[in-house]
Parts: sequence; structure tokens; C-alpha cells
Amino acid sequence: MTTAVRPIRVALVDDHEIVRRGFASLIAPEPDLDVVAESATGIEAIDAAHHSRPDVVLMDIRMPDLDGIAATARITSNPRLDQVRVLILTTFDLDQYVYDALRAGASGFLLKDTPPQQLLDAIRTIAAGDALLAPSITRRLIEEFAARPEPGADDRLGELTDRELDVLSQVGRGYTNAEIAQRLIISPLTAKTHVSRILAKLDARDRAQLVVIAYETGLVAPGQP
Repeated sequence: MTTAVRPIRVALVDDHEIVRRGFASLIAPEPDLDVVAESATGIEAIDAAHHSRPDVVLMDIRMPDLDGIAATARITSNPRLDQVRVLILTTFDLDQYVYDALRAGASGFLLKDTPPQQLLDAIRTIAAGDALLAPSITRRLIEEFAARPEPGADDRLGELTDRELDVLSQVGRGYTNAEIAQRLIISPLTAKTHVSRILAKLDARDRAQLVVIAYETGLVAPGQP
């Protein structure tokens, strides 16, 4: 007898009902996805996260009473909601939104005109604990930090081994575990293990936060190959 796999619980947050209905219609036929909540404001999104305990929140940015980035920060900073992952969806392709969303704890960032199948795949990627960081998003972070002063002393990396620092620098450049394994001449499983340990030591939610940390601490500098 096989045990049924629980569908990925999805919460929809957008101040336009027609947009929420569209996402709900897209998700409904997928047997491994289940819409468990809909919200029109940032405050409602936080309440829904507490009551519905979704795995993934599709979060709009511009909303009444509390924007999506502030709502994301409140959700991801709450230890009772540590299983909740946020995927930012917006019509606004602005660099500052990307950076602010990742700093707030979002696990990914997509535009609302993303093809339907790519959006469904993104939900599954986020639910699996991975970050959705396309090369274009990583480049945005690089450009953001290129305009900032040189980082000062930062002791967040003090607990990492030399090999873990090597791996973190590769994560910061946007490489996958398979690519890291190839570049550092280790097995993909070893790369995955290193990333898991780095996440635990730095108390980071996912790879998105690791990319931010890599740049904030100066481990990876804009313009490095």
C-alpha cells in the first residue's frame, strides 16, 4: 500500500481578484498543488500564513495597507512560519524590488507574464527548498552591490571551513550543486551536503539568502569571474 503524497499548499496574494482567479485556475488541474488561501492585502497574507500554513505564497508587491515585501519580511522572520516559502510575482521589473524581495526572505522572484508552466515549476522548486535564482536575478544582485561601498569586517563566515567558503562563493555566483561539483571536483552529493551545512551555520533559509550573504560579506565581489 502506497502512502499518498500531500499536495503542495499554495496561498495567493494579490489585490486584484481577477489575477487571483487566474492563478487559481492555472493551479487547480495540478494534482500535486492545492490553493489553500487567497488574500488581497499584505495584512491578510500574514493572517492567511498563520491560519492556512501554506508551503508557498505567491506574493504581489504593490498592495493596500502593507506591501508584499514588508509582508514577506514579517512571514519569513516568524519562527512559527519557518516552513513557508515566498515567491514574489509582480508586473514591475525593477532592480530594487528584486534586491529588497530577497533581503526580505523571498525564495524567488518572477514577473506575472511568466509562461504558465514555468510558474508551476517555480512553485515546485520553491516548495522543494530550492531558490529560484535565474542568472538575470544574480546579475541584478551583482549590479546592486557594485554600486555599494566596500564591505567592512563581517564575522558571519567565521564558522565556515575553507571548503565551505569555496562552495559559498560558487553559490554566490549563481551555480547549481551540479555545477559546483564540477568546478570544485567533488561529487554532487558532497556539494549538496556542503550547501546544507552552510545554510545551517549561517541560519539562512535558502540559496537566495546565501547569495545575498556572499555579496554582503565581500566573499564574492562584483566583477569577479
